Amino acid sequence: MTRYVVTGMTCAACQARVEKAVSSVPGVMSCSVSLLTNSMGVEGDAAESEIIGAVENAGYGASLMDTDAKNKSSASARLTAEEDALKDRTSPVLLKRLAASVVFLLILMYFSMGHMMFSFPVGSFFEKSHAALGLLQMLLAAAVMVINQQFFISGFKALIHRAPNMDTLIALGSSAAFLYSTAMLFAAIGSNEPMKYMNEMYFESAAMILTLITVGKLLEARSKGRTTDALKSLMKLAPQTATVVRGSEETVVPVDSVMPGDLFVVRPGESFPVDGVVIEGSGAVNESALTGESIPVEKSPGSEVSSGTVNQTGFMKCRAVRVGEDTSLSKIITLVSNAAATKAPAQKLADRISGVFVPIVMAIAAVTTVIWLLVGRELGFALARGICVLVVSCPCALGLATPVAIMVGSGVGAKNGILFKTAAALQETGRVDTVVLDKTGTITKGSPEVTDVIPAQGVTEEQLLELSSGLESKSEHPLARAVMEYTETLGIRPAQTDDFTALPGNGLSAVCGGRLLIGGSVAFVGSKAELPAYIAQACEKLSDDGKTPLLFADGPLNENNGGMRLLGVIAVADALREDSAEAIRQLRLSGLKTLMLTGDNERTARAIGRLVGADEVISGVRPEGKEEVVRRFQRDGGNRKRVAMVGDGINDAPALASADVGIAIGAGTDVAIDAADVVLVKSRLSDVVTAIRLSRRVYKGILQNLFWALFYNSLLIPVAAGALIPFGVTMEPMFGAAAMSLSSFCVVANALRINRFRPFDAAQPSAEERQSFSTRAPALSAGTEDPVAEADNDTLKGANQMTRTMKIEGMMCEHCEARVKKALEAVPGVNAAVVSHKDGTAVVTSADSVDDGALRSAVEAQDYAVKDIA
Repeated sequence: MTRYVVTGMTCAACQARVEKAVSSVPGVMSCSVSLLTNSMGVEGDAAESEIIGAVENAGYGASLMDTDAKNKSSASARLTAEEDALKDRTSPVLLKRLAASVVFLLILMYFSMGHMMFSFPVGSFFEKSHAALGLLQMLLAAAVMVINQQFFISGFKALIHRAPNMDTLIALGSSAAFLYSTAMLFAAIGSNEPMKYMNEMYFESAAMILTLITVGKLLEARSKGRTTDALKSLMKLAPQTATVVRGSEETVVPVDSVMPGDLFVVRPGESFPVDGVVIEGSGAVNESALTGESIPVEKSPGSEVSSGTVNQTGFMKCRAVRVGEDTSLSKIITLVSNAAATKAPAQKLADRISGVFVPIVMAIAAVTTVIWLLVGRELGFALARGICVLVVSCPCALGLATPVAIMVGSGVGAKNGILFKTAAALQETGRVDTVVLDKTGTITKGSPEVTDVIPAQGVTEEQLLELSSGLESKSEHPLARAVMEYTETLGIRPAQTDDFTALPGNGLSAVCGGRLLIGGSVAFVGSKAELPAYIAQACEKLSDDGKTPLLFADGPLNENNGGMRLLGVIAVADALREDSAEAIRQLRLSGLKTLMLTGDNERTARAIGRLVGADEVISGVRPEGKEEVVRRFQRDGGNRKRVAMVGDGINDAPALASADVGIAIGAGTDVAIDAADVVLVKSRLSDVVTAIRLSRRVYKGILQNLFWALFYNSLLIPVAAGALIPFGVTMEPMFGAAAMSLSSFCVVANALRINRFRPFDAAQPSAEERQSFSTRAPALSAGTEDPVAEADNDTLKGANQMTRTMKIEGMMCEHCEARVKKALEAVPGVNAAVVSHKDGTAVVTSADSVDDGALRSAVEAQDYAVKDIA
């Protein structure tokens, strides 16, 4: 995507005009224009000169965003160009214009309304000469119009290009008031009854309209600047220099000159200039700017470090790995910038309306004026109604409704380590109803760990680990590495072994101290040594829990069958991520169906599925079969479902691409990340919950903004036209201008409320909570009920009950009641919930083991606020 800076746009109609002009250029595949950032993203092979020419022919200006950074490897230059494009250059200009306008307007108001309505003194000269007083008002109004000439230049220029915009409405309204007043002034000069015409002058309205619109523009510009704060703060993180080691000397160089393989040093308080690996030293690194994690991360030789993170303690020497645009920080900034340059599906309605809005308003204003003249009202009155229609209408609110919410939401996501690649991804993530989760590397860590050590009778744990690690030290199997890592952490040295052999039938053998040492599966070792009943039972239970039992035995070298002594069992499993169970529980509380995919056998898959509480488990899925599972759930018997796929590996890429929303774990492969719509930088499954809830909050903000923009125009345009005059309500042009100036500000201010969003933080549940929840898990495979869960539910019904009253804010109707009731009764242990939106309460009857936090989370997942639980 090629990014351009577009100048001269003032409203949604301008945005639509530029988009239409560029889209018609041969070779342009897609074009997205942002009124919020005054930028444009273009995809295709059209020449840059043709695109810029199309924009200029439409009456606007355009230039490449990275004009000073055409060398794409110069990441700092590109970031400087983008940061420069986001600078607020509008507010200072508007502030000067407003200050000058107010000075002239106050003088004008004194001589017009002050003198005419409140008899303010104006001196004997003006008391005697009405013509002089009228001329003074005309000159003061003309001064305000000159100060705000940009409205007229932009508005009439757009009108000439047959693409009227908001400035056209302002210019027509203000010009009509000024020209009519001027005509009345000259009529008064040549009349014997000058006061008859003096009362028909609207010079103060012409000036007031421009001044109030400028106030609104200033508020809007400042608020729009705040929506890009998150992106600008990311850009400020990029260091400009690096301290590299050349020979035996340290040299400070521009960060763009750092190459992969260079050595650089970072002292306490300094930022890491590029991505690299620590080769010397250690310290604590603050990564909150990239991941949102406030706790510093300890780094030591071998640890990876990222550009933009801050070294808080210790001196570290690192080797550069990724530089320029390949650093983590640069990629994050690019993703957030590109997301802001794309459009959400909700924007399509606003674009269609904006494209015809201004011409329709101009037609309504003309018809309004004619109708009032036909019913016998004076020209001044009829013209005032038409002017009021022109100045009260606001296409800007429509144009800003979606992009401001998208920009703020993208920034909030980036600050919390969640990157939405497009605006569509940000909108659609919250609309999914099924979440498919790959097991390995997503629900689990993707690397096996030792979970249990069970020595046989007469063997110590240390002996078992010493002999088993000696055998496994010669193997390259992942399970062997897990055993080795475990013994290393305990400081146990492996026994010396010789004649290592990998045997058919899942086994290993070696010679240790003149004795034969074997290890492997239950079936393999069980064929060589007798297994006591308690060992066999332990292996059975470990397998039921989704773990892999490894058995070890030794015996005489000449014993081929029998005579072997069992040493014990070491269980290994792909460990769950700490937040997996709680994250899946929160997904279910949010009304989502959760599905776990795995290539494991059904027994292991069911055990893991029960532990994390997935709604359904599909086992034995081959890598190429994941995409078909996603498509099957999208069809779901003919009912189209929105499916999110969460994965991390190369074999997840087709499924990620096929899903309605693909979510990639940040520690996964580049292929998976490229195929996904959302990237979780922190590689935490709980961030899936945060991403979905943030998306829902953003979509809610978009709908609120669109409703306000449509409601505002639908209500006030008829009022401005005089629909309520029969009831004694008349809107004057200056009040219409005031309302219009605040409408866009309200839309932007509402979008800024998204900054108050707080991410979900899944604290690791205790063993008791995990066990309690695992027994309450629903059906673990299609059509099969879990008898343990059923029995536990029956037990809960007979448990000690208690009643709690929750104070809830935000419920407006019976539909809200139903949502809260459904969410609360989905909490395990809750028997019933009586909800009242009128009282703002929910009376919950549940087992006393259900804590307040679970109830609070269930309600807040539906976007309501819990104030108290008693």
